[in-house]
Amino acid sequence: MSTGFFVRILALIAVIGLAAGCANTIRGVGQDTANVVDATQSAGENVADAAQY
Repeated sequence: MSTGFFVRILALIAVIGLAAGCANTIRGVGQDTANVVDATQSAGENVADAAQY
């Protein structure tokens, strides 16, 4: 086996690793955004409840 073959395999592994890392980051951002939306809705409900008194 030649050195070029190993370099290609290592490059492929690096690309797969980077793609997996990006997928986890995108998933994490989506979860953070969902948490912000939930918190905003909860705060809005609290304000609405306070305004009824």
